[in-house]
Amino acid sequence: MSGSEAGERITAPSNRSSILARTGGVLKRALMLELRVYESLWRFLARRPAIAPGAVGVGYHKPVLTVLWIFIVLSAVEIPIIDLIVHRWPPVRIAMLVLGVWGVTWMLGLLCAMLTRPHTVGLEGIRVRQGLELDVALGWDDIASVAITKHVDEPKSPRVADGVLAVRQQDETNLELVLERPTTVRLPGPAPRGGAHEVEVVRFWADDPRAVLDAARPFLVGEPAVRRD
Repeated sequence: MSGSEAGERITAPSNRSSILARTGGVLKRALMLELRVYESLWRFLARRPAIAPGAVGVGYHKPVLTVLWIFIVLSAVEIPIIDLIVHRWPPVRIAMLVLGVWGVTWMLGLLCAMLTRPHTVGLEGIRVRQGLELDVALGWDDIASVAITKHVDEPKSPRVADGVLAVRQQDETNLELVLERPTTVRLPGPAPRGGAHEVEVVRFWADDPRAVLDAARPFLVGEPAVRRD
């Protein structure tokens, strides 16, 4: 064996960097969600929803409002019950109290996010939102038509399939945006559910789809905003 051959070495690529990158991404997302919770609470208390000047905001919270309030109330009632059970063990009592208060605060923040981060229709286009994270901004140059049309999907259906992005509430959507061309949108979280996706249609739920339609009509040339019964 020659000296050059003896000096050759093949090493497997290390996964350490990819693991660190994924861990960093998870921690960054968790921090962002935590901050968004408190931002949403502040927006609600200050009555400052995330709506651009001149834009129209349309909510999407009604299908899940009752369920969310039930969880909030049950979680709040659970705090004194657990405290009564573990009051003899101060470290456990303090830990459970902190977790209980944090959980209720988080759910209240989620509710406030739904109330203060509605869908918007304005000069820059349509923003399709959901909860603490999702915010898909589409300019008027990207949108070919807006229609009221109801779709009911199977539970746990993928968010993006066959070029269609579906932002559902209780597995339903009632508005459909047909885009002028395949458009890349970025969704929260890692692939395949999150990340960049190329879509041609965006479907979403609005509590008042007629309000979205009426607000979009002046911006669409040739009155393509229609209602499909």
